[in-house]
Amino acid sequence: MLGLMQDQPLLISSLIEFAERHNGDGEIVSRRVEGDIHRTTWGGIASRARQVANALDGEQLLFSDRIATLAWNGYRHLELYYGVSGSGRVLHTINPRLHPDQIAWIANHAEDQILCFDLSFLPLVQAVHAKCPTIRKWIALCDADKLPADSGVPNLVSYESWIGGQSTAYDWPTFDENSASSMCYTSGTTGNPKAALYSHRSTMLHAYAAALPDVMRLSARDSVLPVVPMFHVNAWGIPYSAALVGCKIVFPGPALDGKSVYELIEAEGVTFAAGVPTVWQMMLGHMQANGLKFSKLNRTVIGGSACPPAMITAFQENYNVEVLHAWGMTEMSPLGTLCTLKNKHLALPPDAQLQIRMKQGRAIFGVDMKIVDGAGKELPWDGKAYGDLLVKGPWIVKEYFKGEGGDPLIRDEQGRGWFPTGDVATIDPEGYLQITDRSKDVIKSGGEWISSIEIENIAVAHPAIAMAACIGVYHPKWDERPIIAVVKKPNAEVTREELLKFYEGKTAKWQIPDDVVFVEAIPIGATGKILKTRLRELLKDYKLPTC
Repeated sequence: MLGLMQDQPLLISSLIEFAERHNGDGEIVSRRVEGDIHRTTWGGIASRARQVANALDGEQLLFSDRIATLAWNGYRHLELYYGVSGSGRVLHTINPRLHPDQIAWIANHAEDQILCFDLSFLPLVQAVHAKCPTIRKWIALCDADKLPADSGVPNLVSYESWIGGQSTAYDWPTFDENSASSMCYTSGTTGNPKAALYSHRSTMLHAYAAALPDVMRLSARDSVLPVVPMFHVNAWGIPYSAALVGCKIVFPGPALDGKSVYELIEAEGVTFAAGVPTVWQMMLGHMQANGLKFSKLNRTVIGGSACPPAMITAFQENYNVEVLHAWGMTEMSPLGTLCTLKNKHLALPPDAQLQIRMKQGRAIFGVDMKIVDGAGKELPWDGKAYGDLLVKGPWIVKEYFKGEGGDPLIRDEQGRGWFPTGDVATIDPEGYLQITDRSKDVIKSGGEWISSIEIENIAVAHPAIAMAACIGVYHPKWDERPIIAVVKKPNAEVTREELLKFYEGKTAKWQIPDDVVFVEAIPIGATGKILKTRLRELLKDYKLPTC
């Protein structure tokens, strides 16, 4: 017997319709490339998203044709999120921090038909447009009078002129909820990038889950600042969850320095912000140097890479901001776990609570996970056994676009497919996940594994250290030994011996790095993560003092 409920597909267009109907006057604030602050509403976004849809129909684009963006977080990008996917096409957000050759390869692989870009990325477009034969139209996200007179890009049009003459009326089509809605390519640190192709259904389920009280706990009472870019994994799903709850959104545009981010948080009464540790490090440094505090910010979700305990402590003890430690990946839409306390943890002393908050958290409903050994045998959730982390769920990829890389899933005895994350982790008896390392970054020393993340966290807890990255180097007896590359804070001083002594009592003696390498900068990738592959290249001639 089937249930007698209405059969309504889960489509992204329903989100913007709901936001307009029930929270139409909710604010959308954007710092634009032009430098000014732009203000609109959910109703304004919905109206212009329909103009985008009409403009796409006018281009005679087919269902599931790909529309690419090279854009910062802002209201025009948000309009494209809904106008493109809502009309049945696929939004392809391209990371502008990639090399031009990679961008051209990605655009060609995706067979993009139109590319919309912020003017700050005009040099990128000039470098790649001749190499992208499938793109039939290039659109600059600006007013007509801001269009460069001599861009070098044939038939370049402004976004405002492209949608300006279109009707604000549009009947969103109804189609299979499993149809593709958007796509995001992995950063491609090994080989060519691969694309995760999200569906309307997966995106909607992810939007519901992200807003839950034990996840981002978004509501119409929030003012939300997504510093995490809309060009990578859909800004962790916030543009969709925000429409679902009707909250205010504040977009930072291209101004991501600590001073600009702090000033926007204060000016717009931001209560919740999301970003990677490198952004918050800059902001906390600015605040500390100028004796600043927050007036309304009460929580932030930090992901993309492990959040150092010192950062969690600084946010909570110095600024009364709760840190929600998260973990996920492009192939997971991206949320997998988020760290919030359970009721029984509320009476614990702060130090004990911190030990929990340092972990990446519990699985969100919709995500199942397990850790396995080298033979694929599932390991216990005891907080001690660590193994390769596998996941499955309705917003996790089953394969990559165009079958790149073959079938990525690992089949269990029941034939179910599990996605191998490439992370090494432990899971404690209460279900809290702790990433101990990427499988390619874990240091194997004398048959024992050393977590590079733990070594890095201790280093950045030192008051003189701004950033740290741990890698393994060859050792004739132990195979590998850890060294720590560090960047000192401005005007701070610390010696090799002082930093190594700082490790004493904080980790096992055999896990203490063998050496400290002081560097001017640590390479950061296109998504804000430390590039250890690049760091290894830079230090390829390094020899341990004992070797």
